[in-house]
Amino acid sequence: MGTQVKHQSSGASLAERAYAAIRDRLVMLEIKPGDPIVEDRLSAELDMGRTPIREALKRLERDRMVVAYPRRGTFATDVHISDLAHISEVRRTLEPLAASTAAERATPADRAELTELRSRIGGDHGQDNAELLRTDVAVHRAIYRCAYNPFLEDTLITYDNLATRIWCVFIPRMSGVAGHVDQHVPLLTAVIDGDADRAGKLALKHVTGFEEAIRALI
Repeated sequence: MGTQVKHQSSGASLAERAYAAIRDRLVMLEIKPGDPIVEDRLSAELDMGRTPIREALKRLERDRMVVAYPRRGTFATDVHISDLAHISEVRRTLEPLAASTAAERATPADRAELTELRSRIGGDHGQDNAELLRTDVAVHRAIYRCAYNPFLEDTLITYDNLATRIWCVFIPRMSGVAGHVDQHVPLLTAVIDGDADRAGKLALKHVTGFEEAIRALI
């Protein structure tokens, strides 16, 4: 029994690793919209068997990141600007909730981690847009984690991933990405200080600003 549990745990861990790795490639458009998902290639690149890859792809299909067609295979989903309104509608409601809840529930260790993350933002970035977007994603995920609500966290990670894919499509035409990421400094400060009301308002402003920036390019 102990060996069986150990094997199950190992399998779950590999599937989780595969999911995170493939997800982030899809988010940053390293796997481009419409690209075929080649299981053998991913298996080789991630140094794992095809079973955890397939488990990861099942989760990613539920996340609307990939789509499977009978007899054709699995592909990265297209990015449709028409989805922006639906994604933003959800995020305008849930992002402020996560930020305000994080301000109330974050532990001292969480606040120390957020303080360290804040110190890496702002000033002379010297970062390309891809690095800035990774920072943006890291901040959002850290705040979601500090809300200590796994259902809220999972939901918001999914929608933030979809929003970031839209960012990546439009970013070659955008300016001021560093400024958008810099908005996280006062947001993180509010969470660190335990100011739930201010954290919620700043999170709403950030999400609204993202939507407006994209719509300005349409």
